[in-house]
Amino acid sequence: MNESEISQHITETFEGVDIVVASGDSFFFYNPDRNVPPDHRFPFVTIVTSDINDQFSNLKRPSVFRLNIGIGKQTFHSLFGDPASLPSVSAADSGEISRDYDFTTLDQLMPHPVYGRMLWVCVLNPSDETFEKDVRPLLTEAYEMAVNTYKKRGADQ
Repeated sequence: MNESEISQHITETFEGVDIVVASGDSFFFYNPDRNVPPDHRFPFVTIVTSDINDQFSNLKRPSVFRLNIGIGKQTFHSLFGDPASLPSVSAADSGEISRDYDFTTLDQLMPHPVYGRMLWVCVLNPSDETFEKDVRPLLTEAYEMAVNTYKKRGADQ
């Protein structure tokens, strides 16, 4: 699947999704009433197309993009083990990265090279099969978590 097909899937499958595109990257937020101020939004999925924020995936290759999905701790743990064993964001900023994964590999679900410890997973250029088998359920989980967070914030106000 390509970026626009994934973006279309997300916006057509899940209600209340707001998408922001900046520098070629797409950020997907649950914002059904379009009333969450920009500084209070947190994406549940992103599609990144450049190496601006990290070079671990080598996204400067032609037509390569990375789909990033924020998932729950139990799911992350079942897929990759303890997230605390991955490098921290500050370690990734200094160039330290997990040697257990080749973050340039296409069509392989793996922890995010920078935000894995924060329960984010990624896949570069997922195939249709990987999308159906691995990605689709994770997108649903991420969306449901975003909906629950939104509802909880509403209850707290």
